[in-house]
Amino acid sequence: MKAAEPFQFATASYLVRIGNQEATNLLELEQGIGTCSDASIFYHTFQSLGRHHFLTEGFSNDFAQWVLGSCNRPVLAERLASVDVRDYVSLVELRSDLRRVVHEYCEANPREASQGAFEQFFFCETVEEKVPLGREASTLEEFRDALKDLAHGSLLFHFITSRLRLHLRSNDFTQWLSRELGLVEVAKKVDQIDIYTNTLDGARAAILHLIDRELAE
Repeated sequence: MKAAEPFQFATASYLVRIGNQEATNLLELEQGIGTCSDASIFYHTFQSLGRHHFLTEGFSNDFAQWVLGSCNRPVLAERLASVDVRDYVSLVELRSDLRRVVHEYCEANPREASQGAFEQFFFCETVEEKVPLGREASTLEEFRDALKDLAHGSLLFHFITSRLRLHLRSNDFTQWLSRELGLVEVAKKVDQIDIYTNTLDGARAAILHLIDRELAE
């Protein structure tokens, strides 16, 4: 089957900026999460997941890592880490839940909330620029050939951060496989691949396995 609309592979280039906000304790972290830019929330969650794409253990966002490493609050760190970016199609909702988790902990532990951290937390943000790769796929075979050597940045762009762009709990790969090739079941299984228990390479391998099985039938 040939798609009417080919899959256009792209990546994103990011300019990282250190903002003028910082946190020296948990109370300031809560305040900072509430007032920092959406680009900062994106950087410390979705992009943090991409920067640690080769890990399957540890915490997936910068807030959780700082709370553990600089504040020594493992309970709060685990709660922050449990906020799953796959559940969000809006940075506003993600920000709200992250702030709520920190607020509830600070209310229950006022002494710990005001204690100084070993190191301050600097709120950073990114400016994203989409970069087309000039490669496309019209068939499942072509899609597989491109996916097998796709750079991590492009894989992250299409498989993880696309959720925000689509405003769906899905990704570019799933949408194209279902809409253009009619592979609804394959697409559903691709969407179910866990980005926390898999590295990006592991996720790629899982997608390739599903495609190979479909091609063999």
